[in-house]
Amino acid sequence: MKSVYRGLGATALTALLLAGCAVQQPSPDVVDRAPRRSAGQLLSEAEGQPPAAAARSRLQAARMLARQGRRDRAYAITEGVDESALSGDDRVRWAMLYSALGRALDHPGAVLRATQVLDDEPAMSSDQQSTLLERRRWARQAQDQPDFNALTIPALAGRKVERIAVFLPESGPLSGVADTLKEALRTQQKAHDGIRLHFFNTSQASLNELYQRADAMNAQIVIGPLSKERVSRLEQRTDVPLPTLALNYGENAHSQAKRLFQYGLSAEDEARQVAKRAREDGHQQVALMVPDNDWGQRVGSAFIDTFRRHNGRISQAVRYAPDGNPAYAVKQALGVRGERANLDNVDALFLLAVPKYARQVPPLLDYYYASDLPIYATSHLHEGLNQSRLNKDLDGIRFVDIPWQIPNAATGGEEALPFYASYRALRDEADASMFRLLAMGVDAFEAGIRLADIESLQQFQGATGQLYLTADGRIYRRLPWAQFQNGLPGAILSSGSANGE
Repeated sequence: MKSVYRGLGATALTALLLAGCAVQQPSPDVVDRAPRRSAGQLLSEAEGQPPAAAARSRLQAARMLARQGRRDRAYAITEGVDESALSGDDRVRWAMLYSALGRALDHPGAVLRATQVLDDEPAMSSDQQSTLLERRRWARQAQDQPDFNALTIPALAGRKVERIAVFLPESGPLSGVADTLKEALRTQQKAHDGIRLHFFNTSQASLNELYQRADAMNAQIVIGPLSKERVSRLEQRTDVPLPTLALNYGENAHSQAKRLFQYGLSAEDEARQVAKRAREDGHQQVALMVPDNDWGQRVGSAFIDTFRRHNGRISQAVRYAPDGNPAYAVKQALGVRGERANLDNVDALFLLAVPKYARQVPPLLDYYYASDLPIYATSHLHEGLNQSRLNKDLDGIRFVDIPWQIPNAATGGEEALPFYASYRALRDEADASMFRLLAMGVDAFEAGIRLADIESLQQFQGATGQLYLTADGRIYRRLPWAQFQNGLPGAILSSGSANGE
């Protein structure tokens, strides 16, 4: 991985560390103790102290070492600090130090862990907040450049994957999703000779029990689990018993577990791609309409963060009632006065909505004299059915979707789609609302067998988009673009990197 700081002189690096460590004045007890104790003495004392005092002693020792230019030792100590045991001010000091060291030593995962402090909103100066936000941006960008050597799995390298354990629930709220994924996995299995799938019910077994059973049948890899909560627990391990492709993303800022890979259909990732495209198309001031629920909050935040990171401005963010009248939300988003929209500070609209709601929005823009306002959307407004009459009101909306849902726009026709045989077999029987999950199952099978050759996962053309790896094993998708024309998705000209991040 490239490091923007590799090759800097000692003076510049020391300045970076001091900028990260010394924004706040140390508390009085730090001033009293520091001259009398060396870093080594503080670390020795920490071994016998209660958690809060031990965390603070280790932080003081790390700050001393950083000031002395011993950054590797300071980094190792800071990494081991239990930041949850620190007071608010000391936790900010820890975040500033750890993020500075992580950036200087080219460890973006450490920077992301440090900058999680921003999510808890402790008291800090505006300079500290700006510094941490800038370091978080750097880390996120750096993590898009994987080190294939670090991700390679020696036990699989050069071997064919033939035995796959699949962890999916047979009961509970995710069982319907699991059944759809099983169907797709079995369908794609038919395209490969000699590969066996063994399904394990996660509803009544712990992760450790599941891995023991998978190991007993000599599984080479695991596909699953599906639960976000279980994936989050796997992320917190240092390793997993078998190479694992989880079917969801964990909730941690980064994954610590070796041999753990994560893949799913992330609505937040779609929103980030839409935000980038809107900026690339020259839009600077965007209004948002997102549902007033947890899903809308998460996806809306992903759009806002990305749009602002690319120097865009959010002019209005409206959270609407999904079952309510769209007219009120549109009037808020567009600053309607009387019967006319005020577009002085709005040059595009981001719409997160399901089809029934989305179809009502463009006619309202027409009514408020805003018919020329560009609308950008995620895949959620597209059912994947050829309903030209019903979808005529969506004409002009630009959106991202998986290739299997928009074959004419994505590949120029169905026969050019990735895994066409599975597409045909599943398309004829599938419920349209589950078709994206079927495509996900096909890509999960293909991504799983490619764990034996990690580099083949980068720029992999799948049913759900172009897959790419990040440094901690997360697999994301770059999606093709489409625009409704006469009620059907049609191709649009792609700009620069409009297909994703």
